[in-house]
Amino acid sequence: MPNIALLNNIEHKDLRIIAGHRPGLGSEVAWVPTFADEFRSLQGIYPIIFRQLEDGANFEAIALLGFTEDENLFLQDGRWDAPLVPWMHERQPFYIGRNGDELMIQVDLDHPRVSTTDGEPVFKPHGGNTEYLEKVSTMLSNIHNGVQANIGFLEALKRHDLLDAFVLDMEFDNGAQNRLGGFFTIHEERLGALEASAIAELHAAGYLAPIYFALASLSNFRNLIDRKNHRDAAGR
Repeated sequence: MPNIALLNNIEHKDLRIIAGHRPGLGSEVAWVPTFADEFRSLQGIYPIIFRQLEDGANFEAIALLGFTEDENLFLQDGRWDAPLVPWMHERQPFYIGRNGDELMIQVDLDHPRVSTTDGEPVFKPHGGNTEYLEKVSTMLSNIHNGVQANIGFLEALKRHDLLDAFVLDMEFDNGAQNRLGGFFTIHEERLGALEASAIAELHAAGYLAPIYFALASLSNFRNLIDRKNHRDAAGR
């Protein structure tokens, strides 16, 4: 369980955050939640698909990193082999908290990236925010805005029946087979069959562009399969 505390420069004056993606820092994940606001940046790197939440009625968008649990095919020799890391992973170990109407930064003090001896300092010696913390604050603000914007975006996808379950059967170079299922993607034919008024509505709301970014991102499945083949061939 996370040990969440409200970040402050008195109790956490010596706090440091270990950067990088060596084993044991929490980067061994097969997918990361993402937001319509982030699709433009991620669509050239990761497949962007959707998963149904436990309530069975709602969805979230995710950037796919691997095909099996805890498999991140972008981890390579202690680094993240891509120009961009999705916000929801890059922000670790920080969270968004509230103090009334004010947004605050929280930190998981038990996260493996947290240290008092190694990594990036969070506060300056006299208590001011470091450049690193300012970067984190901007990222958390982007996440907060993304969460709010995603509500309308995902509701629009459901309203127009644009989410469709899919199954991807794969055979890797070593002969192993895998079936990726339980996820959803944009149904391109239903999108193309929408009336002009519905398309205009999606465009006016700013949803049409991320829909097409998500569709374009599906070409990254080939890249992900290639990464799996290369990793298996190297015996990692």
